[in-house]
Amino acid sequence: MTRKIITVVVLAALLGSCVSKKKYVELEQDLSNTKGELQQTTLEKEELEAKFAKIEKRVVEYNSRINSLQTSNENLQEVNDKQLSFVGDNSTVMSKNAKDQLVATLANLSAEELEGAKTLKDSMDLAISYNLKKSINQSNLDEDFDIDVNIDQTVVMISVADSLLFRSGSFRINSKANDFLQKLAEVIKAEPSMDVMIEGHTDSRTIHTESIEDNWDLSVKRSTAIVRLLQKKYKVDPSQLIPSGRSSYAPLTDNDTRENRARNRRTNIIIMPNLNKFFALMAEQEEVVQN
Repeated sequence: MTRKIITVVVLAALLGSCVSKKKYVELEQDLSNTKGELQQTTLEKEELEAKFAKIEKRVVEYNSRINSLQTSNENLQEVNDKQLSFVGDNSTVMSKNAKDQLVATLANLSAEELEGAKTLKDSMDLAISYNLKKSINQSNLDEDFDIDVNIDQTVVMISVADSLLFRSGSFRINSKANDFLQKLAEVIKAEPSMDVMIEGHTDSRTIHTESIEDNWDLSVKRSTAIVRLLQKKYKVDPSQLIPSGRSSYAPLTDNDTRENRARNRRTNIIIMPNLNKFFALMAEQEEVVQN
């Protein structure tokens, strides 16, 4: 009997020991799983913190830009009607009336367009460019197939085919170019603060006549002929006009076919902002207002 009791006790102890070990293994597995989940959670937390830090940095930069713009606006509001503004070494005055006009013009531009304006000069360029684009759109200057208008930031490039302006090998302007030149003159006169370069181009074929020495001579005479016509017939201020010639040394493509040579024979009209003139015009307008 005693042996039976001892046997039962031993078996019970062994069974109890086995159950405890099994639970231990299960708990150990749970602990391992928990550690894995904790590690994964920690990694995800670090990733989220890194993303948040980037977002926070962008917010700080954005707020800095806003504060900078607000400071600029406050500074503009503090100046009186006679306070001077300078751009580089430019000592021309810019009155409050001129600034008000500038701000009103810039109000028509998108936030993306204004983002690149870091200085007063940049803002002036944008305002002048806006007025120029508006004039070009109103004039339908590019409605002819022989005219290509490209606007790169504040510079406008108008490329005119040789066939519209001149006869082959000549610097006499065709009468069919009158409509285009009149529209061009209206655009130039609408924005007196622009400089306009008339740039003649030829193909690579050589030329020599009694009145034309070579391609250099032809390209310059063509640009000069256009400048004279704009000044004399269409009353464009000659101080805005700059004639130049490039001969055949700035081709659009190879001069190996008839079509390519025709593309290279062109006149480029480059319209550029002139800040000195812009300031002078603003000063003149202020004098008119005061008188």
